Amino acid sequence: MPPIPLTAFLAGLVVLAAPAAHADMPTFEIVAENGRLTPETIEVPANTRFRLQLTNRNAGPEEFETTSPFKELVVGPGVTRTTIFPPLKPGSYPFFGEFHPDTAKGRFVAK
Repeated sequence: MPPIPLTAFLAGLVVLAAPAAHADMPTFEIVAENGRLTPETIEVPANTRFRLQLTNRNAGPEEFETTSPFKELVVGPGVTRTTIFPPLKPGSYPFFGEFHPDTAKGRFVAK
């Protein structure tokens, strides 16, 4: 068996280390249901990366969106997806469901 090139070996280490790096990351859950996002307010730690887990219980798709920082996450009905947010400075950051903009609204409050 030929030796493994160093770059391939290092790339494999990065892949193996990545899940462990996210294991202790704060995770916050939002549920899209009946055209709403619940909870509407989520307190997150300021200056800390965090994971958002979105479960869509609507009959159709939902697109979770923030403008600052810019994030979009399209989730089909019955599906759960996650995304990682960068550290947020203290403040309030609105989010919304693009397919239900009048009712699917909320905000992150970084403290």
